Amino acid sequence: MGVIGHEPTAGSGRSRIGSHELPTETVERSATESRRRDALNTRSMNIPHVRTDRSEGEGLPIGLTLLSGAIAASMLVPISWLLFEVLTVNPEQVWSDFTRPLTAEVLTNSILLTIGVTTLSILLGVPLAWLTVQTDLPFRRFWTVVVALPLVIPSYIGAFSFVSAFGPRGEFQSILAPLGVERIPEIYGLPGSIVVITLYTYPYVYLTTRAGLLSFDRTLLDAARTLDHGRWEAFRRVTFPQIRPAIAAGALLAALYAVSDFGTPAIMRLRVFTRQIYVEFQSYQSEYAAVLSLQLLAIVLVVLALEYRVRSGGRTGGDGAGRGDAADPAVSLGTWRWPATLLPAAVSATALLVPLWILGLWVVNADPNASDALALQGFHVINSVKVAAAAAIVAVLAALPVAYFAARHDSRLSDLFDRATYVGFAVPGIVLALALVSAATAYDGALGTRFDLVPTIYKTIPLLVFAYVVRFMPQAVGTIRTNTLQVDPKLTEAAQTLGSSPLAAFRRITLPLVRPGIVAGAALVFLTAMKELPVTLLLQPLGFENLVTLIWEAQEQAFYQYAVIPSIILLIVSGLSMVVLLSQGGREGL
Repeated sequence: MGVIGHEPTAGSGRSRIGSHELPTETVERSATESRRRDALNTRSMNIPHVRTDRSEGEGLPIGLTLLSGAIAASMLVPISWLLFEVLTVNPEQVWSDFTRPLTAEVLTNSILLTIGVTTLSILLGVPLAWLTVQTDLPFRRFWTVVVALPLVIPSYIGAFSFVSAFGPRGEFQSILAPLGVERIPEIYGLPGSIVVITLYTYPYVYLTTRAGLLSFDRTLLDAARTLDHGRWEAFRRVTFPQIRPAIAAGALLAALYAVSDFGTPAIMRLRVFTRQIYVEFQSYQSEYAAVLSLQLLAIVLVVLALEYRVRSGGRTGGDGAGRGDAADPAVSLGTWRWPATLLPAAVSATALLVPLWILGLWVVNADPNASDALALQGFHVINSVKVAAAAAIVAVLAALPVAYFAARHDSRLSDLFDRATYVGFAVPGIVLALALVSAATAYDGALGTRFDLVPTIYKTIPLLVFAYVVRFMPQAVGTIRTNTLQVDPKLTEAAQTLGSSPLAAFRRITLPLVRPGIVAGAALVFLTAMKELPVTLLLQPLGFENLVTLIWEAQEQAFYQYAVIPSIILLIVSGLSMVVLLSQGGREGL
């Protein structure tokens, strides 16, 4: 038997294996039959058809390795440059900036804000997840969806809605004035910021905890009942240790959002790192802004370390063998069944109805004679779509090789490249934007203004798109990597055995199968880039305006009626991102 080789026959559309000619369709038929056999085998073993075995780093493809490494390195450029900038500052100046009273105030407020938001998000998200998964709460399917909806509202839209409703001379004050109430509690500052950000971040804890509860082994609760444990005792001793990693994952997202949020603290007049960095940048105090950015990064690292410690100390819920049906509640609330609906009703009503109420009032009370300088124009929408679409395309193209390399080659190098792409997502947007401003101005000063053939990059569309890519590419990497892991490597191996090159096998076999992940990743990048605030404000080109800049300018000038339509458009966009999220997660447990 001779050596197997591949030789295309000119003009025949056939492939040669050894001394035999096979039609090109044989390649596809062989791959299809292999996939069917593997699916049947996995179903017969009652396990999911997800192929996760990967090569142990042997024989890494040079081209793919270099390409993935270059992409990963480019994702680290902004933060690396920021660290370089801080190191070049006079140490005495750095110490002086660290010891400023303003720095201490900003640090204290940022820490208290992060702790407050994280704690309240857990106190809201965990009970809501427990009620909608493990109890006989009335209308569970309805509350399951409704309590997650605040996630679609950008926090800065929620913030100026709450200020308009509950601020001095706000709508709520006007309602209470005839009753003799002349002053209501102050919404500005730390308490108001904690409340508003919590209302739009608790769904992170709710969703991750709900996922943990859906995979929870209910036979453990049955065992607790046989030992005469009550509802609270069973939750504390049985359920909580099992879902602690899921709670920690959601708490991490809430904490990172709180520490990196710019819009809400700025609207609430709270001095935190993100707001003060923006103020110093606008005042041309770039060195102090860089020092503040370094401190903010330190807080992010502490949050990540704490989350890892909490998550690593938890236990998983097993393999789900005793999970049970989500439609069959494990806990009966008894006489508390209907009163328990007050929690999801109060939380969702506060988070959803206040912004909708305020937006409706702005439409009704709009002044028809007001200047239309801030009115929504077609170019605002076009600019938002243009830069977000460009970011989505570039992010997917950059994510493909990194995700494929991480999924198919299990090595320290592939893991390093994969994790490097997540740095931009963990870094607050204001810090990322400041780093790119510093890097771009240094580049323009060194090359762009000295050579006519070298274009400047500061305040340009390409720089803004690159910032979006660095910030949101992990969304594309994650979805593409997950879909690639579900593709059986035997399919591409069969194609290569029949003579296809690795690139051709990827194009004909893997790419069509991971297309859902590509589409989902592109959609998530597009939708999140559409509503990104701090990066857009710092890097927008001169004369460039989009939906986000229009909303922010209208808010700063208190012309709220001009923020209504752009806000509604962003709410619709955010709602579409929730649809993409749910379509990836499936309908299980609804």
